[in-house]
Amino acid sequence: MGDDYWYLSTDRLDREPSNNTMVTYSKDFVSRLCDEYKKNNYIAPEDYSIYGVKRGLRNEDGTGVMAGITRIGNVQGYVLQDGSRVPQEGRLIYRGIEINDLINGFIREDRFGFEETVYLLLFGALPTKEQLACVSRVLNDWATLPAGFTEDMILRAPSPDIMNKLGRGVLALYSYDRDAEAGDLESELFKALRLIAHTPTIVAHAYSVKRHYYDHESLYLHRPQPHLSLAENFLYSLRHNNQFTKEEARLLDLCLVLHAEHGGGNNSAFACRVLSSTGTDIYSAISAAVGSLKGAKHGGANKKVMEMFEDIKHNVGDWKDDDEISSYLRKIVCKEAGDGSGLIYGMGHAIYTLSDPRAIILKRFAREMARTKGMLGELDLLEAVERLTPNVLHGRKESEKVMCANVDMYSGLVYEMLEIPTELYTPLFAIARMAGWCAHRIEEVTGRSNRIIRPAYKSVVNPQEYVPLSERG
Repeated sequence: MGDDYWYLSTDRLDREPSNNTMVTYSKDFVSRLCDEYKKNNYIAPEDYSIYGVKRGLRNEDGTGVMAGITRIGNVQGYVLQDGSRVPQEGRLIYRGIEINDLINGFIREDRFGFEETVYLLLFGALPTKEQLACVSRVLNDWATLPAGFTEDMILRAPSPDIMNKLGRGVLALYSYDRDAEAGDLESELFKALRLIAHTPTIVAHAYSVKRHYYDHESLYLHRPQPHLSLAENFLYSLRHNNQFTKEEARLLDLCLVLHAEHGGGNNSAFACRVLSSTGTDIYSAISAAVGSLKGAKHGGANKKVMEMFEDIKHNVGDWKDDDEISSYLRKIVCKEAGDGSGLIYGMGHAIYTLSDPRAIILKRFAREMARTKGMLGELDLLEAVERLTPNVLHGRKESEKVMCANVDMYSGLVYEMLEIPTELYTPLFAIARMAGWCAHRIEEVTGRSNRIIRPAYKSVVNPQEYVPLSERG
């Protein structure tokens, strides 16, 4: 065949990742295709201003374009006064309850809080003892995956990326649901609870299979235990020896609560609502949210923070020297160090200005675990990065924009303390956020708007005549 053709080999497609069908192509051909695309698809940056496009669905003043109404969650980081944003301490609110009040409530009573949070987000009110016991039992009963699911959907199709496997797993659950297309409220609520319960097990099994096929490690698959909380069961399923401490499970439970919801405007929840507005099934809508969360600009950010942090740890000799830390941060901003992006990951947020309440809470409860694990130095270094970054950025960019650390700055380090592999940082986010996604899904399909979400795009292409093939140069 000539160089200008793509072709697939006729080798048998094997289940082993190392034997996947190969694609062969000419680099010159692909380069010409890319040049052709660039020539015909350029959009001038100034066109966005000319046509008043809300890039990222954000207004010029940084506020979000109002796209819907919700009773589920609220995120506040500023107030508007005379058309300007005035920074304020961050607030995260679940169903009208401040996140600090929710967390302090179950911590005072020395119990796990994620199951209570699931009930609150789905049903709109705090559960009674009986209601909490009921929903906890349901989540525990459904933690076990359908018969044959692990064998057919995970073992026989391993993936090097757990988020991709989770997205496929969520879609595959459609085939195990006899009433997959049922959209009444009862069906939606039960599907939601099953998805919340199944997700940790899918993630744990997908990771074990990934380690076996791609890292050449032994395969361990553990069944969820009926007497454990969701956070405990995840640690039980993840670890070969099933061992974990009460403090580890409590801290993981806290992380799940903090990540469970973040308003309807965050990218993954909005993706879920966009698909739900079309009338599609819950599995399709939730899998879209999983795909959104995988992105490095969304749920994948905590991995970028840890990559940056490892780089800082290796290149800063004295972790207590503010001048040395600031000097290296300036190198990162100038693209002379780090990954070359010029970004200090974990700093800044679209809404939070003075503080991210999730980051504050996580730091508060992470310190004792850092002391237990001998990682106080690492936590202090991260806090120094948080403290010094605003001055570094203001000096470099001549901007006085108010900036705080977001939750990603600390969640990765917490997961490292809990001995959770890097590959599971974003999947853990998905385990928690499944509760918020399902709440937004149900609110969208049962709400009164009942309209498909369809924003407008301005076409800027010039008219052209159709040219017969024989006359094209």
